[in-house]
Amino acid sequence: MSTMVVYASATGNTKKVASAIFAAIPDSEKDMQDILQWDHRSAADTFFVGFWNNRGSCPLEIINLLSELHGRRIALFGTCGLGRDAAYYRSIEQNVKVWIPDDNEYLGCFLCQGKMPMSVRSRYESMRTDQTASRIDHMVHNFDEALLHPDETDLANARAFVKKVLAEHPAEEFAARTDSR
Repeated sequence: MSTMVVYASATGNTKKVASAIFAAIPDSEKDMQDILQWDHRSAADTFFVGFWNNRGSCPLEIINLLSELHGRRIALFGTCGLGRDAAYYRSIEQNVKVWIPDDNEYLGCFLCQGKMPMSVRSRYESMRTDQTASRIDHMVHNFDEALLHPDETDLANARAFVKKVLAEHPAEEFAARTDSR
């Protein structure tokens, strides 16, 4: 079985998580590529597809990639500025996994917080009024916390995600199911 890690990373956060995921994959037949350099003819049995959160979903390049994959095992991973919100993470996962065709085996999703560009903090500050002060304070606080992510704990959790996914979804079982079709 071969494994491909493909990711989109606007600020370097997702690339950092992709590197941790790649390192955790025990397969000797593995590769990692940025979506902008990915050769769509590359074949792999298992894909770990990474993305940055784009308004509750993923960038168009990732939608296109996911839509093109058939008969594969697919795990998702990503980063977003908003952290520690399991419900928000679940909604992102749902919004992204809808692009995976039904003939694939979905393996799960790992999301963690990632730092945002300073322009975001400036935009938050420019939105401050007497009426929005409390909400803006919360957004700025989240922004400041995000500056520390992805951190080593996030990367360790990404590596644990790989081990869990591979243990719960053995490649041999998938190969047996696809061979019998």
